Amino acid sequence: MQEISVPAKVVSPPTMNVTDFVLRQAKLANNPSLFSRRNEDNVWVDVSAKEFHADVCAIAKGLIAVGVNVGDRVGIMARTRYEWSLVDFAIWFAGAVSVPIYETSSPSQVAWNLGDSNAVAVFAESGKHENIVRQAAHNEGLDALAHVWQLEGDGLDTLRDAGKDVPDEALEAARTANGLADVATIIYTSGTTGRPKGCMLTHSNFVELSENALAVLGATVVVPGSQTIMFLPLAHVFARYISVLAVAGGAKVGHTPDIKHLLEDLQSFKPTFILAVPRVFEKVYNSATLKAESEGKGKIFAAATKTAIEFSRATQDGKVGLGLKLKHLVFDKLVYVKLRNAMGGNVRHAVSGGGPLGERLGHFFQGIGLQILEGYGLTETTAPITVNRPEHIRIGTVGAPLPGNAVKIADDGEILAKGVCVMKGYFGREDLTAETFVDGWFRTGDIGELDDEGFLKITGRKKEIIVTSSGKNVVPALLEDQIRADAIVSQCVVIGDQRPFIAAIVTIDEEALPQWGKAHGLTAGISVAAAAKDPIVIAAVQGAVSRANSTVSAAEAIKQFRIVDTDFTETSGHLTPSMKVKRAQVLKDFDTVVDEIYLSKKPV
Repeated sequence: MQEISVPAKVVSPPTMNVTDFVLRQAKLANNPSLFSRRNEDNVWVDVSAKEFHADVCAIAKGLIAVGVNVGDRVGIMARTRYEWSLVDFAIWFAGAVSVPIYETSSPSQVAWNLGDSNAVAVFAESGKHENIVRQAAHNEGLDALAHVWQLEGDGLDTLRDAGKDVPDEALEAARTANGLADVATIIYTSGTTGRPKGCMLTHSNFVELSENALAVLGATVVVPGSQTIMFLPLAHVFARYISVLAVAGGAKVGHTPDIKHLLEDLQSFKPTFILAVPRVFEKVYNSATLKAESEGKGKIFAAATKTAIEFSRATQDGKVGLGLKLKHLVFDKLVYVKLRNAMGGNVRHAVSGGGPLGERLGHFFQGIGLQILEGYGLTETTAPITVNRPEHIRIGTVGAPLPGNAVKIADDGEILAKGVCVMKGYFGREDLTAETFVDGWFRTGDIGELDDEGFLKITGRKKEIIVTSSGKNVVPALLEDQIRADAIVSQCVVIGDQRPFIAAIVTIDEEALPQWGKAHGLTAGISVAAAAKDPIVIAAVQGAVSRANSTVSAAEAIKQFRIVDTDFTETSGHLTPSMKVKRAQVLKDFDTVVDEIYLSKKPV
């Protein structure tokens, strides 16, 4: 199949916008809880739809009072927290356009986002963030920036007080000034290369995509009374879209800004569904493996893993034998229930995006009773173009298009997208917008294929395809995903463009190292730098590389690798906030390692 289009199940009126989702919930007789936040005693306290609506209106009136007009851009620079969503909806109620900024951004990055969007105001989480904003404004002469409000200070109270005299009629005029066709937010791509581009996402993108997603997920996943805990950055389109979707569907959202406390937050909040990028699921699996090995239960866990995967595959094929059912039941009581309880005990679904999960992990989690609904999308597509759904799932794929979306495979394998998910264009860059669309189809830059039932499989990134000096095309992700799944590995970057053979740069998982090292006889307290040179670690990485090599042809196999003594992180500049590797930056910063690989003796 080369093209599939799924008709929309819901068509929204052109006058509708995102704020109508809040009104929908606030008008319900049962007044559902839309959010939950921790109080001073660290206890979760629910925020009802009516409470949320009232506070959103109060802050929106404040924005109107200080001169924020319909269509003005307002920045948000904060970690994932309740107030992020609060001011996001307040901006929309005031008729303005929100501009997310990653809270880890440098002054120059902040200046670019605020300057390029011509923002008139910004919400900053703390004094540190406010200082960065003011430094950016001073250095770059951001004359349009008239206001900076601090979420941890008295900024919100100042706005609530300022808006007390604004009449309800003025607020309603601002709230209803935008319809489906108008821009709701400008999200700047985190960018693995070059300057970030401002993606103009409309109210239609959020409204119609949410309504059509609820048409297929609203009976099983995002149902009234369901709940999720948000730990991915709300500045990223994936978390942002799910946050809006939750309000639309009447699900409750909690927030945790620090994933170091994720396990305890999952256990206290008890979500029914979660969203994460593949690296989170890899770490959950690897941590469970290491824990089992450290307790002398490695063989039991390995058998439980094998059974979970076999059970999931057999279930997908509709052929689960009695022996497998009994074995699965035993491991469910011994192993799987403990894993589910570690995530709060109530999680039944997880939405995965931001990169390929891998078929093995997908089947493992499905087999333990946590169904991962892998999807695919970009900032430019408001997150999901396609997604697996509970009754229509094929593990190893990213699902079929959501209603209202379409996918087409170009002659060169590139994935093209069309529908309610696709952005209006790049802010102020009509030239880039024109380049990105062909005959009305958005060019994703990814390559993939559609099966006979319209399920999409991602096979790589078009710009990242490696062509060796002998002319062999290699998709690095096929090897990288498998190697990164090993417990001791953090990141893997496959190289070889215009080189005689394929090689890889590998980093060590610093968090996993102590437990892994203890189980494998390494010196207690060994550093990452020392571990990178240790024969035991090198042999383990070689094992991961060999397993990955067994899935590709000899010409595509990794002939050499080097373990570097530092990890790739967002702080180091080698990962985007959504945990994608900045390949060009890695090759630049580790050029001596690359040269050493190819100047060494012949590949093994």
